[in-house]
Amino acid sequence: MKDKITVIGSLNYDIILKVKRLPEKGETMTAESAGFSAGGKGANQAVQAAKTGIPTYMVGCVGKDSMGDYLIETAKRHGVCTDHIRRSDENTGMGMVQALEDGSVYAVIARGANYSVSREDVDNAKDLLKESSSLILQMEIPQEVNEYAIRTAGECGCRVIMNAAPAAKISDDALSMCDIVAVNEVEAAFYCGTPVDSVEKAKSEIAGLCARYGNSWIFTLGASGSVLSDGKKTEFIPSMKVKAVETTGAGDSYIGGFAYALQSGKDFFDAGKFATCCSAVTVCRVGAQDSMPVLKEAMEIYDRI
Repeated sequence: MKDKITVIGSLNYDIILKVKRLPEKGETMTAESAGFSAGGKGANQAVQAAKTGIPTYMVGCVGKDSMGDYLIETAKRHGVCTDHIRRSDENTGMGMVQALEDGSVYAVIARGANYSVSREDVDNAKDLLKESSSLILQMEIPQEVNEYAIRTAGECGCRVIMNAAPAAKISDDALSMCDIVAVNEVEAAFYCGTPVDSVEKAKSEIAGLCARYGNSWIFTLGASGSVLSDGKKTEFIPSMKVKAVETTGAGDSYIGGFAYALQSGKDFFDAGKFATCCSAVTVCRVGAQDSMPVLKEAMEIYDRI
């Protein structure tokens, strides 16, 4: 029975600096405050899926250090199965996030142990993929491992949701084997080869990607909302009007919520609406994983749409 979600991807220890503005070149400035949290696109997406109540399994690597301990413990606390997180000789991956007062974020990550994820880790998770409705991937582990995971998931009859973030080169064949590819506006511009700076531009460009790769695409457009296309139909889903505190993890919340919605029987576009509700809750709180909603919180918003 395909009742699980598997995530193969990154785990990062995030340092979040609250700042009024970004520093100028050569400038040293003081942050208003500093915080620490569990992050990494893979771990964040796994946590959001797990918070909906679906059995969710994380496959990845952390270092043999206290940061790795913290990431595993935090994922467990949120309900993620961590049996397939391997300890690497590399340091745990890290993220340095500068969070501005308007809720926008600027982040730099250090790969660390995330680039220790290997084909063997995928092979060791093959039984999970056979029991999973969806495999969620991102671009914070080696691309050759992503491509191998895509092929392996296909052999196991598992849907592949690729969050192609941060944008990076990947073979056309690998992208074509993904069932759904999700990107934000910056990443969309990378894959389209042209700026995607409006809803109308997103609608016109997304159809071309669907035709080129023969699959479905999602463009998340921040505060504007998201554009989804399955190649036959394209739909704009506006964001919820909320007072954003911080947008860290909003895109990851969207992906994890989307995977839950598909497994619960919602169609592609309704899944996008549910995912939008998850993100709306997440941006109203500080941090990524702690701010993500449980199923009841997201459904309270979804039921009002």
